[in-house]
Amino acid sequence: MNFHDNVVRADGVSKSIEMSDRTIHILSDINLAIKTAETVAVTGVSGSGKSTLLGLLAGLDSPTSGTVSIMGHGLDELDEDQRADIRGRHVGFVFQSFLLMPNLTALENVLLPLEIRQTRDARELAGKMLDRVGLSHRGQHYPRQLSGGEQQRVALARAFVTQPDILFADEPTGNLDEKTGEAITDLMFGLNEEHQTTLLLVTHDLELANRCLRNLSMHEGQLVESTPVAGAQ
Repeated sequence: MNFHDNVVRADGVSKSIEMSDRTIHILSDINLAIKTAETVAVTGVSGSGKSTLLGLLAGLDSPTSGTVSIMGHGLDELDEDQRADIRGRHVGFVFQSFLLMPNLTALENVLLPLEIRQTRDARELAGKMLDRVGLSHRGQHYPRQLSGGEQQRVALARAFVTQPDILFADEPTGNLDEKTGEAITDLMFGLNEEHQTTLLLVTHDLELANRCLRNLSMHEGQLVESTPVAGAQ
């Protein structure tokens, strides 16, 4: 892989929440730079700040202090509409709970981000991506008619159909059995290589984390290590 300019960067990022009687510090002085096509895992116990960090790096939330940039765009310099535009043009998301639209078919869920972009040949592109994840035969089924693994494959197809520069995944195998989780992992990394998509995962699954080129560990709101993982793909 040919890594080049940072596509995600955090400089001195902290996040706190003010309560009536105290301040809760969630993240403290996070510095991180991720390059094109890198695969990066963030691990740590529940409550260590992993998902909060992911939300900040994706521009879904704002830090209390410090700066985050995506594709060279400083998010602190943008209003919410501009941040949404950056996410729409550069970012894909996969979540543990799938977050599919229940009133849309599998094909329509994959089609949705393309329609928002007013992409030409959107239905054809959505159909091809659904076929890429092995679900062309389930295109007219609704999420309630799909298994958990099938729903996660639809979510992956929806995330990758716009060919995002960056994919953020929050516990993408957390609701799946081991066999299905492995299949989803293989698919996710296959799409990462195929499209040279930067992949940032938050996970409790150490086997999934060890598939990544970098493995970051969070402890009490701080990144405490960054270790290249031997044999990662």
